[in-house]
Amino acid sequence: MRFASLGSGSEGNALVVQAGKTSVLMDCGFPLTDACMRLSRLGLTPDCLSGIVVTHEHGDHIAGVAKLARKYSIPIWLTHGTFRSRLKVLSKIPQVTKIDTHHHFAIDGLLVQPFPVPHDAAEPVQYTFSDGTKRLGVLTDLGCSTPHIEATLSGCDALVLECNHDAALLASSDYPLSLKLRVGGRFGHLNNADAATLLARLDCSHLQHIVAAHLSRKNNRPELAVYALSTALNCNPGWVAVATQAEGLTWREIV
Repeated sequence: MRFASLGSGSEGNALVVQAGKTSVLMDCGFPLTDACMRLSRLGLTPDCLSGIVVTHEHGDHIAGVAKLARKYSIPIWLTHGTFRSRLKVLSKIPQVTKIDTHHHFAIDGLLVQPFPVPHDAAEPVQYTFSDGTKRLGVLTDLGCSTPHIEATLSGCDALVLECNHDAALLASSDYPLSLKLRVGGRFGHLNNADAATLLARLDCSHLQHIVAAHLSRKNNRPELAVYALSTALNCNPGWVAVATQAEGLTWREIV
């Protein structure tokens, strides 16, 4: 099993997971042409995708989903709340499956487990992916952790974890107070310190890859996120990868 990021940040998010002949895209916040270019960079084409799983309805995660799914006849999976929030657009897609936030499902060779997260969206989820032996966990777009999140992600072989902002940089930024409160609140985004605290609570004994994701361009720096996660794991900072907005993250193999 392997995974890669097409790009991660407030301007667009997408991540692809591959097991054998199965390739699943998680979210697509990029315009159609841009998404295809980013897939090509990873050696993929849209018609090789077995499906798209959606986390929530915010534009940086869903803006490109409908056009990509319609043009290339790709089935999508999402929660009832996410579907209702974008009913006008998503109802035109013929292959839509509404999921339960606690029930796993299979997309060809991948087992997909959704789990609910606290975020200011209709019915947001994040996912773990498994080929039956190895497991990848993805966790972004949440303001705080929960015991269920930590139980779900414990024991993963790879983890993509939100490090959206540095609390001090956000506090001193030129964001309006209302936006600062939203981003830093319990239904906003994880800061570096909270991501590190969450990571320290997990069983990381099988962890092969840790990736910092969804970094704010204005309110974070890669070195701050890397320091926070490497400190939590007591590992060399060079072992922590960062998924960027422009380049994403190249393939990472889970063996």
